[in-house]
Amino acid sequence: MEPKRIELRKAELGDLTDVHYLIQQLAIFEKEPDAVEISIEDLQRHYSESRFEVFLAAIDGKTVGMALFYERYSTWKGPFIHLEDLFVIPEFRGRGIGRMLLEWVIFESDRRGARRLGWEVLDWNTPAVKFYESMGAVIEKSWWQCRMYKSEIESFDYRFIEEIKEVES
Repeated sequence: MEPKRIELRKAELGDLTDVHYLIQQLAIFEKEPDAVEISIEDLQRHYSESRFEVFLAAIDGKTVGMALFYERYSTWKGPFIHLEDLFVIPEFRGRGIGRMLLEWVIFESDRRGARRLGWEVLDWNTPAVKFYESMGAVIEKSWWQCRMYKSEIESFDYRFIEEIKEVES
């Protein structure tokens, strides 16, 4: 039996239901099945606002993988690309789909003159770490991620809010 052809394409607004499904599958894979708060409508609005882009991989019309990324800025390096998610449905792994998607993001980073391409990987995801290293990525273990989620932002104890509001008005 002949291997099935992998079709690559840029996501369009109508693909975001599939993107949302892949995001949910990624959350399950990363042992955070209840962590996805974003809705399809949120994705559609944010996509329409050009907040992110997605490259998709499909086999026989079924979307089986994605690379979701967006532009950022480094004060040390300049413009760069952040790869938020690279995901291939587990039963479709081992066919080069992840590599194809990552190569496309690397190509796009170069085409745009990005000074860096960055992303995160969970420390327990050994296959992904090995994959990224095989692609030439440097795993920087000395940098820690700092985050404030919506609840921390909303409950933040401001000290200088009056000064900020004055500038904002």
